Order: sequence, then C-alpha cells, then structure tokens
Amino acid sequence: MTLETPASTEWCQRWRDGRASWRHRFEGGFDRSRYEAAPLSEAEAKAYVLRNHYSGSYPAAHARYGLWRGDQLVGAAVLAVPVNTAVLTGVFPGLVPMEESTTLGRFVLDDSVESNGETFFLGRVWRMAAQEGYRGVVSFADPMPRRDAAGSLVVPGHFGTIYQAANSSYLGRGTARRLCVLPDGTTLNDRSAQKVRRQERGHDHVEARLCALGATPLQAGEDPTTWLRQAQLHVGARWVRHAGNHRYCFVIGRSRTERRQVALAMAPQPYPKSLDLDATSAAA
Repeated sequence: MTLETPASTEWCQRWRDGRASWRHRFEGGFDRSRYEAAPLSEAEAKAYVLRNHYSGSYPAAHARYGLWRGDQLVGAAVLAVPVNTAVLTGVFPGLVPMEESTTLGRFVLDDSVESNGETFFLGRVWRMAAQEGYRGVVSFADPMPRRDAAGSLVVPGHFGTIYQAANSSYLGRGTARRLCVLPDGTTLNDRSAQKVRRQERGHDHVEARLCALGATPLQAGEDPTTWLRQAQLHVGARWVRHAGNHRYCFVIGRSRTERRQVALAMAPQPYPKSLDLDATSAAA
C-alpha cells in the first residue's frame, strides 16, 4: 500500500525515517509475548520521534513511553503539553490540566511491528499513565493531506483509525483555521509565527526554517512582523483552509470506578470515515 492510498479502518499505519507504510489489520501476526512497554527517557523518546515521525518535530513532553521488542525500540508514545489548557478543560472540566489530563502528542510505531500492535501498545500506555495519576487524554487526527512544492505527498492525513480501534470517544472537530503551508509541505503554525513577531524563545529556530527555504535572515533593527510576512511570500508559502482536526478523548484510570468519575464536557459523535481535500486543492 502506498503513501497516497487513503487510510481506512482496514489498515494500520507504520513509520520509519519519516515515511509511512501500511499493514492490513487482518494480516495479524502480533505476538504480545515478544513485546514490552516501559517509560522512556526524554533523550530516547526525542531521538526516536525525530527520526521516524513525518513532522520531524518533537513536542513539549511530560511523559514518554516506549514499545520494545527485546532490546530494540520499535515505538514511542509522548504525552505532551497542549497549545493552551482550554484544549484539556474543554473536554475534561473536572480534571487538573497536565496533572490529571493531557494530550497524546506523538504516537509512532516502526514498520516492523505486526498488525494490531498499536492497540496493545496504546493499552499499555494508558495503564502506565493511569498509575501516574492521569485520568483523561485528548488526541487529534489531522485529516488533510499535504504536498510539497514538487507535488510529493509529505503528510498523508489520517482521521484517527487507531483511536477508533481503541474505543475512544469522538468529540467533533477542533478549531477551523487557515494554514500556512511551506514549500517543503510542512506548516508554519500560529504559535511559531507569534514567536517570530514577539521575538520569543524559539524564534531563531522558526527563522532558520524559513531561511533554509530561501528567506533573507532577519536583520538587527528590522521589524519582525514585516520580515515574517515578506519571508512567507518570498519562499512561496501557501495559505489553505483547514476545517479543524478530528478530536478524540480517552478516559483512563486504575479502576472502573475511577473512570466512571470522569465527566466529559462534550457529547460523543459518530466516528468520521474519510479524509479532507488535499491541501493543494484547498487554497484559500
């Protein structure tokens, strides 16, 4: 199955060196006795995610777990800090953000992991996270495929097949927005742009990304807002409409009683089953 093939509930996505591959869910072959899940160090998790996840980025993490086959690390799950606490309180109003609720920032499995390995790993992650006091997890699936300037598919898009298979609750779309898509197919999100405008911590990394694509470096005394706007135009950035990521949540806990005590602020909806338009055909 190629990267361009639309994902469906019949297929399990895998990753290696930033490229996706697929296994049919009925292929089977997963032997849980060969695998073990355990906490990961920050260095181990970051190195694995940066090497294998298509985004090439690593979130601000506060818990990390790995899937091991013998002494080989073949998967990583990262619980991460959201852009703002409303992401969590809007779903779990009764839980303390980042202490009792969190987001699943990255979930990556190596392409050597057999079909259905993701449900095993996710179940083990929730068990370990519950032992650390977490009761609710929010996760997002980006359903919009994105291509680079040459037309190569960079982000395949997914609507949350893994989350659906793991019996999550679907809570509709996140906030609709416009995306700034760079020529390499990655996006420059609002938070990154704000770092440049306000010259906040991390602005140099954002500026380096744009300069690597051909922008002229920001000069001393130059207005950062004006520079950013000109840099985006110079590198050939495109703005596209995005209807919002699909939002899922998991209620976890050490017992059924604990799970029953967690209230949701939103009513679950039917699962989505298709991707959005490709970003190349959704220009604003």
